[in-house]
Amino acid sequence: MLLAIDTGNTNTLFAIHDGKDWIVEWRIATDAARTADEYAVWFHQLMKMQGLKFKDIADCVISTVVPQSLFNMRNLARRHLKIEPIIIGEEGVKLGIGVRVDNPREVGADRLVTALGAIKKYDGDLIIIDSGTATTFDVVSGDGHFDGGIIAPGINLSVRALHEAAAQLPRIEIKKPDKVVGTNTVMAMQSGIFWGYIGLIDGLVEQIKAESDKDFTVIGTGGVASLFEGASKTIDHYDSQLTIDGLYEIWQLNK
Repeated sequence: MLLAIDTGNTNTLFAIHDGKDWIVEWRIATDAARTADEYAVWFHQLMKMQGLKFKDIADCVISTVVPQSLFNMRNLARRHLKIEPIIIGEEGVKLGIGVRVDNPREVGADRLVTALGAIKKYDGDLIIIDSGTATTFDVVSGDGHFDGGIIAPGINLSVRALHEAAAQLPRIEIKKPDKVVGTNTVMAMQSGIFWGYIGLIDGLVEQIKAESDKDFTVIGTGGVASLFEGASKTIDHYDSQLTIDGLYEIWQLNK
């Protein structure tokens, strides 16, 4: 079995592939100070609940945008799983995707991994909208190249900023409001956040399309992307597994 670990700024995803499909996924809050031993205890208990053991894991691939966490993730694989992991971004690790931007080293590993996952599942020119700590719009060409994108604040980041910067605004649940115009503070905030992000998504997608003569397929992914299903006019598909699918492809390419 393959263990794929994707460490984002907010959450870290552990997913296990049995050679045919992803059989289980777990998330834990990203904490750069969490040790390999702490991860091992947490991971061992969750695997036990699924009837799995450490010895069932034969390979490991790791992607992280939090460099401070890599040491402990690598130690988790080496010491507890007895595996030398494939680390995205390290010298010699092939990604299987070209990068056509001013400085390819600036592109986050998670964005390239997700783009690769999309290339393997969808045909033609793509726009990938990943809703995480940041909301990213990545443009991927039909010939398998990352051509650039857009980075905006993530929806959870915006909610937290409102709460922390304005003394009288509460922390709210992100949800689609019953109507656009709110009749109380919470409803007004929910409308501003939800419909504001729908406007951001649809507006930027239209701008990307206006600058190109390509017929893009638009894919939504990431932790909160499902919230927008049925509301966005521009997203064609929702796919929560693009990143781990990309990790699987990179493992296949490098194993």
